[in-house]
Parts: sequence; C-alpha cells; structure tokens
Amino acid sequence: MTHCNAGWLATVDWGTATAPVYLAHNQGLPIHVWVRETRPRFQGAGLTAWELGQHGVPHTLVSDSAAGYLLSRGKVDVVIVGTYRTTAAGDVANKVGTYPLALAARDNGVPFYVAVPSTSVDWSIEDGAEIPIEERDADEVTRVWGVDGDGVERWVRIVPEGTRAANYAFDVTPRRLVTGMVTERGVCGAGGLGGLFGR
Repeated sequence: MTHCNAGWLATVDWGTATAPVYLAHNQGLPIHVWVRETRPRFQGAGLTAWELGQHGVPHTLVSDSAAGYLLSRGKVDVVIVGTYRTTAAGDVANKVGTYPLALAARDNGVPFYVAVPSTSVDWSIEDGAEIPIEERDADEVTRVWGVDGDGVERWVRIVPEGTRAANYAFDVTPRRLVTGMVTERGVCGAGGLGGLFGR
C-alpha cells in the first residue's frame, strides 16, 4: 500500500516509494499495490494509479478510509510512502493521512517504510513538531475537479454552501511508527539516518 505520489512524476525515473515496486515487478515477483486516493487533491488516484498502469503493475484504487480495513484483514504485506521532509532524528512529514496510516499499520503488525532521499532530510531539525505544516485553500476540500459524462473538465462543490473547511497539506509520523527508511545508501532504522550518512 502507498499514499500520495512518490513516483517518477514527482521525482525522476523510478521515483522513491514506487522504486521497490517497479524493481519487484520487473523481476517477475507477483505484486499488487493498494493505491490510496489521497484526498483532497487525489494524487494517488490521478498520478500513482496512472504511473503503475503505464508500467503494467497490478493495482487497485481505494478510498483513504479503507486502509484500516485492508490492513486488519491481512490484505497488505507492507506499506511504503515517500516523504516531504524528514528530521535528523527520523520523524517524517508527508502528505496528510500518512500518520493514521502508520498507526493502522503498527496496530496490525504491518511493516511501515519510508523512501527517504538524502535531499529530503533536514539535518537542522530533530523533532517533527518543528516542521511547519502548510494549510492550503479550503476549496480543495469543498470541491472536486473531474470530467463529467460529456467529457468536460469542471469543478463541482460537494458540501452545503457556506460550509467551512480546513485543508492541512501534511502530517508528521513519529519515528517510533517507522519500521525502516529506504535511502540511496541503503535501508536503516528510523533513528539511523545520521550513521548512514556519516553525521
């Protein structure tokens, strides 16, 4: 299972969180990816699902709220996500919804990995609480963008008029919930980035 987009559209070539998926698929391993839609901008639905389809990787799109059900039923072997910013101590800021996914994975004994390029590590921050969290336009929550039955792209309001909304772009997953971090120098525990990168 993955959340948001950490593929080649977000980075280059193989992406970060999708790199192990493509490698396993190319080696002939039977793999299936549960793709979370990633509300409110639907990066999973619009980007990750498209990338996996282009590469021929079997996948199924699910609502974000279905993750706990799938994890509790033993349908997920591993969760791997990307990162927007990672502290020197291993706390991870990623697309909002990552933290509850990590909690559900921990509760069900499913390994939770983060693909961490060295360029995403902020060595000046130890505690994830210090990472500023962007709040975006509420319209992203109260409206959806899509293609109607006539093939016309349009915005559609999905809430009663006048409804207020908050739109937090990221959340922080504490290192205690992270099984390991996949980097360009290898895999390490959440607290082991400094040793891996000689810091």
